Amino acid sequence: MRIAFVASAVPRRCGIATFTADLIAAVKAADPNVRVVQAAIDEPNAARAYGPEVKWRIRQGDLASYRAVGRAIQASSADVVNVQHEFGLYGVHRDGTYEDHAVPLLSEISKPVMTTLHTVLPRPDPWMRETMRQVAAHSTVVVVMAETAARLLREVYGIERPPVVIPHGMPAIVPHGRHRLKRQLGVEKRTIVSTFGLVDPRKGLEYMIHAMPSIVARDPNVLYLIVGQTHPELQKKEGERYRNELVAEIDRLNLRDHVRFVNQYLTQREIVDYLLATDVYVTPYLDLNQITSGTLAYALGAGKAIVSTGYLHAAEALADGRGLLVEPRDPVGLARAVLAILDDSQFKRELESRAYEYGKEMAWPNVGRRVLELTRELLAVPEVARLEPEEAESTEVPLAHA
Repeated sequence: MRIAFVASAVPRRCGIATFTADLIAAVKAADPNVRVVQAAIDEPNAARAYGPEVKWRIRQGDLASYRAVGRAIQASSADVVNVQHEFGLYGVHRDGTYEDHAVPLLSEISKPVMTTLHTVLPRPDPWMRETMRQVAAHSTVVVVMAETAARLLREVYGIERPPVVIPHGMPAIVPHGRHRLKRQLGVEKRTIVSTFGLVDPRKGLEYMIHAMPSIVARDPNVLYLIVGQTHPELQKKEGERYRNELVAEIDRLNLRDHVRFVNQYLTQREIVDYLLATDVYVTPYLDLNQITSGTLAYALGAGKAIVSTGYLHAAEALADGRGLLVEPRDPVGLARAVLAILDDSQFKRELESRAYEYGKEMAWPNVGRRVLELTRELLAVPEVARLEPEEAESTEVPLAHA
């Protein structure tokens, strides 16, 4: 079986690129006979040395490039196409319109297509709703990562064909070695609270920093680790302004001994090591519409006690006593939740156990097998459902009041 993946690709520092690399590895581990080729979506002026599996490059924002690669995939020996969809990778905003490039790409392909939707907002603008409907119509099957997303596609987007729910994958982690890893990382005898991922203002990190004085007052050994680089797109526009603002706030609150940055792009192994050293994992995110979080999936898989704002993915994943939810922009609530865990070792162990039992089902070996099984099912489908040509002509949808 030959699968063509369309997404951003490593070494691009992009969450979709990392996700796709992990997914490809999981599928190949499930069946070493699977052959994979990739179409990599590049920023307009990027020059990267990709691995041999990248056969095509798409210039992000260039409609003709998407169409050309669609034709090349159709002419290739690929049996099935796997598309990882995120709006920023498959379209541009111009003069009050969203110019969609996903449907033009898919329109060139008559092979079976599996499209994974990474963003499903609960209150979409008309352009987003229409784009999603067209993408779904041009796909043989749609995959989402949460039951909430499946419900939104039906109730909000009016997409009647049920999507397949396959959770965000994460490494198969054995949750032990906390004390050993703390020594390895030079934070032995510290109580570790951490947040992972690319740093940008949507993460709400300042609110967790504001929660730290109350936590430190009860546990002077607490150390909050903010692990990850500044988001590349933010860095291009603003440099390190946001991180510098956080540093200034840390200094103002006299928290230098209690908040540290790990300002680097981490390998999967490094992420797992920091997670396993963590006592409480926190996602103080501000965007309550976020439907997937890779770092939250990792924390569940590592069996962590988790505190989070109630964005869509967290509200679903942390239900039934798997974690604690707080309101966004609420340092008092964050401090109260973290201390509730640190002050009660039995409660902490219960949260860790429930998180691990839930998270281990999302391990990449399980996800790889499920994606492989679904791919094989697609190859058994005699025909690919398509829009009629006249329905697929428009690639520009007004941003508002469509």
